[in-house]
Amino acid sequence: MKIAIASCANLPDWEIDDHMFFQTLTQQDIEYQVLAWDSDTDWAQFDLCLIRTTWDYQERFPEFIEWIERASQQTKLYNPTQVLLWNSHKRYLKELEDNGISIAPSEWLLQGGAYNISDIMAKRGWQQGFIKPLIGANARECCRFDNTPQGLAQAQQHADRLTPNEDLVLQPYLKTVEEFGETSGIFFNKQFSHGTRKVPVKGDFRVQDDYGAKDYPYQLNEKEKDLAQQALSYVCAKYGHLLYARIDFLHDADGTPYLNEMELIEPSLFFRHGGQQACNLLAEALLKVNAQ
Repeated sequence: MKIAIASCANLPDWEIDDHMFFQTLTQQDIEYQVLAWDSDTDWAQFDLCLIRTTWDYQERFPEFIEWIERASQQTKLYNPTQVLLWNSHKRYLKELEDNGISIAPSEWLLQGGAYNISDIMAKRGWQQGFIKPLIGANARECCRFDNTPQGLAQAQQHADRLTPNEDLVLQPYLKTVEEFGETSGIFFNKQFSHGTRKVPVKGDFRVQDDYGAKDYPYQLNEKEKDLAQQALSYVCAKYGHLLYARIDFLHDADGTPYLNEMELIEPSLFFRHGGQQACNLLAEALLKVNAQ
């Protein structure tokens, strides 16, 4: 079995979390090459392509979508093409919400529309708000603000600047992220592998280690597991088999979890917390789909 591991040309040197998994591939006699997704590669030489650290695609979104469609004609992509295309725009969150899966209360600020942030906040009764793009990662263009004249002016300016060119979502700011953080469950073949809790630096909301956040092993509670299984079952039934998934949760003041993101393209899988068992699960999943 020969597979490609899709990455990016500018992957930082500190990103070594997948190295344990690569060692497992070698132990399982799975030949692999780590290649930039935008490289001049004949993907047909591989039995399949596992998308991992394609972390620059948000800035080159149309090009990345073209690559998915082109590479999928040459080899099998995992996750499958239909899943990747669905997950590439966070409008999927509205679809999940429409199908009974709990996300944070949301107002959708779609490209080309005109929105009065002050009116929305008053209607909703939110004391703090949070705006994020529906295409993006690593806290790009996120805006946390208070329901004060200064905060509302900042948020209005933010929305007015971005909505001519992209879609946004406005949600209440869930302040528990500052102390408890964001939790995540990692799944292979819909089977729970391990969890992590990402905690930002004091006073911040950004849970990425780029901003100094720390991450710790975490066991999902029953509410988080139930929510994850609802989402996994829905996506698998409608869009295709999920080889891997990372599902992120935020929580309200009472501890109720909301699905914050369903990461199905290039999530960090936190093998440092899942250990050898997690590496084995993904390697076994690869062998299984290759045999089908």
